[in-house]
Amino acid sequence: MLLVVWTCVLVGALAVPQHSPVHVADQARSESESLEEEARTFLAGVDERGSTECTAATMASWEYASDINERNKKIKAEAQLKYADWQKESWQMVKKWNGRWETLSDPFLKRQFKAMSILGTAALDKKELEKYNSLVTDMSTIYSTAKICDYKNPKKCDLELEPDLTRILRTSRDYGELQHVWKMWRHASGRKVRDHYKLFVRLANKAAKLNGFDNMGDMWLYPYESDTFREDMAELWEQLRPLYQQMHAYVRRKLREQYGEEYVSKRGPIPAHLLGNMWSQSWGEVYSLAIPYQGKTHVDVTPQMVQQNYTPRKMFELSDDFFGSLNLTRMPSEFWTESIIEKPKERDIICHASAWDFCNGKDFRVKQCTVVTMRDLITVHHEMGHIEYYLQYKHLPEVFRTGSNPGFHEAVGDVLALSVATPKHLAKVGLLDEVHDDDEEDINFLMNMALDKITFLPFGYLMDNWRWDVFSGKTPEKDWNCAWWNLRYNIQGIKPPVQRSEFDFDPGAKYHIPANVPYIRYFVSYVVQFQFHKALCIKAGQYDPQDPSKPLHKCDIYQSTEAGNALGDMLKLGSSVAWPEAMAALTGGKRMDASVIREYFKPLETWLTNDNQKHGEFVGWETDEVLCTSDGPREAATGEPSSATTLVPAGPLYLLLFLLVGLLLSHRS
Repeated sequence: MLLVVWTCVLVGALAVPQHSPVHVADQARSESESLEEEARTFLAGVDERGSTECTAATMASWEYASDINERNKKIKAEAQLKYADWQKESWQMVKKWNGRWETLSDPFLKRQFKAMSILGTAALDKKELEKYNSLVTDMSTIYSTAKICDYKNPKKCDLELEPDLTRILRTSRDYGELQHVWKMWRHASGRKVRDHYKLFVRLANKAAKLNGFDNMGDMWLYPYESDTFREDMAELWEQLRPLYQQMHAYVRRKLREQYGEEYVSKRGPIPAHLLGNMWSQSWGEVYSLAIPYQGKTHVDVTPQMVQQNYTPRKMFELSDDFFGSLNLTRMPSEFWTESIIEKPKERDIICHASAWDFCNGKDFRVKQCTVVTMRDLITVHHEMGHIEYYLQYKHLPEVFRTGSNPGFHEAVGDVLALSVATPKHLAKVGLLDEVHDDDEEDINFLMNMALDKITFLPFGYLMDNWRWDVFSGKTPEKDWNCAWWNLRYNIQGIKPPVQRSEFDFDPGAKYHIPANVPYIRYFVSYVVQFQFHKALCIKAGQYDPQDPSKPLHKCDIYQSTEAGNALGDMLKLGSSVAWPEAMAALTGGKRMDASVIREYFKPLETWLTNDNQKHGEFVGWETDEVLCTSDGPREAATGEPSSATTLVPAGPLYLLLFLLVGLLLSHRS
């Protein structure tokens, strides 16, 4: 029978009339056009349904994040499963195009299929996905509802991260109080997250394998479209490390002058709780200790904002005006009516600032527990930058409604903030009375910027270095916390105020770990935002590398429509092209380059190098302290440290002495 069939087919084939090459080409072109039209119709249908499903899921997540309760938690979980069902359904439909979409000639269509070929965590079966989502929600809830007791009034146990603990870390100079806040926050948040995180890692890795990746860390890197991404990040950090080490040495000396050598050594890492921030990721709150030239004008305009009766609403309006001045899109009416820009008094919310795209082209919101400070003014511009990105690419299919890479999205608002923070701009908007052409004031300004930008870089780099090794199994569960402190010591040069152990889980005390938000995007953002800034400043006529009167750090692109139009053109691309193409559209180059940061801060780096040499300051850090131990110390149920939590010198003689004392004590007991 098979022989007969194949014979018929062969005879039939021989009987087909021969056609000219032109006819064959026309027929192939017609078939190609027909396939592309079919693909276009298919993708349009998927996009329409996907946008609707996305809106419903996002709304449920918003309701929970803005009102944490069991009812909203249940609704969010149900919505997540429903959205995952749709994602799996659409993925299966896309799979039917395998072998055909690759032949499409339209790169816009091919890129959509390629992006939709990765399902994500929805690849898990329903029961596992439900557990995965529940773990992330539960970890986020532990973090967002954590409270600790007051150092000075132990019976007052309602202190929250925002605004209470953040304010204490920002303003207190009491070593004991800062140590208490740092330690107890980690008891209330990270320590309670650890068991959840173990199961989370296993499920995350299973989802990654179902998508064809070795582990979740590899899947997170897929949007960067680079086989050498980790090596590229390491190279960028090496470009930046010399400047950071000069900053570290200078700030360590200033903290030693404040707290004494008993607490801050001349050559060691900096105690993490003394830097004005719960995670030591930004050191701007110790500017008053680190200011190079006391008595000179500095640019923390918080007092002026308070004096001028600024409100959170006014801060957002100021940011909206900046975007408008660049000929970019102003915030739509729904933004103003639906956003939450102050912390409600009557309910718990996730206070971590965030921008939301509801996938329908008209509803965009920010959720932020805004405080009237200059630091929060910068955060406002950052979140509004996300919203502007959403507005610029809202015309694209849903699959392309994201940044060219995740770091681009984080960079947009920060690009504007580089202008907003300049004395020139603050004077324009009435928050500074006057601006002087003064080299010492320039150094003060650059120091203030560096305490935010430069000090963040090692933290932004190490967060996902830790997670990549956790996901890959390179760092086993038994070493999670100590591996964290190895990175924080080796890369950042800080130490915990009390010895840590594997009984702790300090990574979980940072929002992005329990909330499962990849973090290398922020490191990327801090690099590319300076590249964007340089390109925009040149277009605005505000920067000329050959003109000393127009340095990069004094550039303000406010009211430059040429700069705004160039930025808008890049934002409109979303992820419809690979990020090097988007970067080239604005900057002319296709690589990330940290040298622009060194260029921006060059006057400060020269000053720091000279000042550290002048004071004989050791650049770098070294210690013989044991910062973390794998088998203890255990702390009592009260949360008070046992006697074993004292930092233990790691030198051979000290270790021998420690072992001998332990042996004697064991015989006596």
